[in-house]
Amino acid sequence: GMKISVLSKKLWCVRKQLIILLTPVIFLPLLFTLPEKEGKCLYVVVLMALFWCTEALPLAVTAMLPVCLFPTLGILPAKTVCPQYFIETNFLFLSGLVMASSIEEWGLHRRIALKVLSIVGVKPAWLILGMMLTSSFLSMWLSNTATTAMMLPIANAILESLFGDLETLKLKCKSPEDYDTAPPVKLHSLPSEKQILSVDGTDATEQADHLTAEEIRSESEYQLKVWKGFLICIPYAASIGGTATLTGTAPNLILIGQLKSYFPDCDLINFGSWFAFAFPLMLVFLVLGWLWISFLYGGLNTRLCFKRNDQRAQAEARAKALIQEDYRKLGPLNFAEGAISFFFVLFAVLLFTRDPKFVTGWSVLFKKGYVSDAVTGVIIVSILFFFPSQKPSLRWWFDPQASNAPYVPLLSWKKAQDSVPWNIILLLGGGFAMAKACEESGLAAWIGGHLQPLAEVPPAAAVILITAFLACFTEFASNTATIIIFLPVIVELALRVSVNPLYFMIPATVGCSYAFMLPVSTPPNSIAFASGHLMVKDMVKTGIVMNVLGVLSISLAMNTWGVAMFDLHSYPDWVHPKNASALVTDVYNT
Repeated sequence: GMKISVLSKKLWCVRKQLIILLTPVIFLPLLFTLPEKEGKCLYVVVLMALFWCTEALPLAVTAMLPVCLFPTLGILPAKTVCPQYFIETNFLFLSGLVMASSIEEWGLHRRIALKVLSIVGVKPAWLILGMMLTSSFLSMWLSNTATTAMMLPIANAILESLFGDLETLKLKCKSPEDYDTAPPVKLHSLPSEKQILSVDGTDATEQADHLTAEEIRSESEYQLKVWKGFLICIPYAASIGGTATLTGTAPNLILIGQLKSYFPDCDLINFGSWFAFAFPLMLVFLVLGWLWISFLYGGLNTRLCFKRNDQRAQAEARAKALIQEDYRKLGPLNFAEGAISFFFVLFAVLLFTRDPKFVTGWSVLFKKGYVSDAVTGVIIVSILFFFPSQKPSLRWWFDPQASNAPYVPLLSWKKAQDSVPWNIILLLGGGFAMAKACEESGLAAWIGGHLQPLAEVPPAAAVILITAFLACFTEFASNTATIIIFLPVIVELALRVSVNPLYFMIPATVGCSYAFMLPVSTPPNSIAFASGHLMVKDMVKTGIVMNVLGVLSISLAMNTWGVAMFDLHSYPDWVHPKNASALVTDVYNT
């Protein structure tokens, strides 16, 4: 027994190295049992999928495997693989990341958050709604991770002003026996149901002074629940918000990149048209998620909106004061924040209106097909690097006494370089390279052939199955890796069934962002979990229902406004050229 435990400990220490060494050996048969080119490509895809899921190598390093393996195995030449790593889509993403870094640099995100929270008020259910709206709005523009990291401290501060110190609260939740010796603890907080019933105020406060230990305990447990609900809603809302804009999260960019690669003639999806589809979906899901979280964590019972009991009122006044005080500390809006707000709004408006599909956009002013979302994004963020952060003044030129401090732009390159997650840009590149290989080697078509039985499933049901499957898979793998691995297969499936490819691709992409069940599912979950107040079972319990609500919301969106916007019920013209060429080569090969 002893030896086995020692050995298992040793093996656990080198588990990543073992995975890296053993996986290639275990899957060698793929090279010999499948058709040659398809087999080699599948071998690389399986290795990358496993390395991504186990994180045996850093995500970005696994993403570079196509550069190592596709040329050496004779699947694609290096000159085809390498350009996939920085295509137009990466530029759009980069411009979004740089915009985000300037917003963070000047603290604009914090100002937006505190402003929204001061508007929604401090009743638990409304506060949770305020938290969710703020987190989802910010994560449309910032990364989901940065949003969560910024919102959690704000949430904790508000909770402490409402309920006092967390440790004391946990103590009060212990069983009543512990209190027989201790004097009754006076609570400042939400009244229990009994106190609500008492008609006049004096009565209620006296009861609060002489609460039994049992009442104190149930009270504290309720508060602890509200506390958890608060923390868990932030990463969830950040994940949901990321789906609303193309640059909000990496899987959306994988979709647009692979769409351009497979169907060069399809120009249906861009920043504006995606927003028009995904933003209403985000709102629907946010409201459903809010109702579920409030229901589960005690915000939606009778304690929602009544104004009895002065202690409760005191606690709420304290929380309100805290939010206002924090906002006051930010001071008045300075020139730099104003400038960033202006460029941020300009960035969004120009991207939305370039070619929104349902109305004519400004792209008609330029040569057709030349200006894309990436161009728009890069133009705006380039301005940030020279626009002044101090108000320019004429007086300064004529005032010999004025300080001749050097001129500081809104954003320095150093700041941008430090805050852009370059690993994600490599990850996108790895995804595009992998898709290219699946297509060129015929692997996608080969897998498609094996998916023939699924042709019997009605498309609407297939959408639900695909979304549900990916929403489960993404709990164990990175969201981006999940969509990279499955999108080529989903495209082939759509072509086999003669369904509009977007009808399967869009829900798959959004479903990958719905990673709610485990702390390891996605970085925002890990951050919220690291705060130490959540249990894995809290996340699983809340997350399972969130996943179901998410799949239902997507299916609703796809079959109502999605169909109308992207004309999903017809088999589009932009599909054909590619397939025609594939069929021709098949004929020659046989």
